[in-house]
Amino acid sequence: MAKRTGPTNPNLKALIQELKTLSAKHKIKIWKRIAEDLERSTRSRREVPLSRINRYTKNNDVVVVPGKVLSNGELNHKVTVGAFRYSQSASQKINKSGKALSIGELSKLYPNGKNIKIIG
Repeated sequence: MAKRTGPTNPNLKALIQELKTLSAKHKIKIWKRIAEDLERSTRSRREVPLSRINRYTKNNDVVVVPGKVLSNGELNHKVTVGAFRYSQSASQKINKSGKALSIGELSKLYPNGKNIKIIG
């Protein structure tokens, strides 16, 4: 059986290390959980449609998706979304009413992790 090597994308490796450091420094579990989710294989990472984000959020919520956001559905309220990847049309739809950020940007804006929902 082949040995599991983990992510090979240098940007992803840096993000995972940054999140683990942030989690240890501030003793915040949400960033550690996101880092662990990002360490999974690409196939088992989450893919979340906009319709699910719309269903489980309210106006001005902040959410993180440890995977990819897909453009299926619409957003009818303002939401800040942090994700590892976006489909091109998903980021355009989110930016019409809210903000589409990378997980790194989101962790810098909300280092304490308060009031952030994990969707996926």
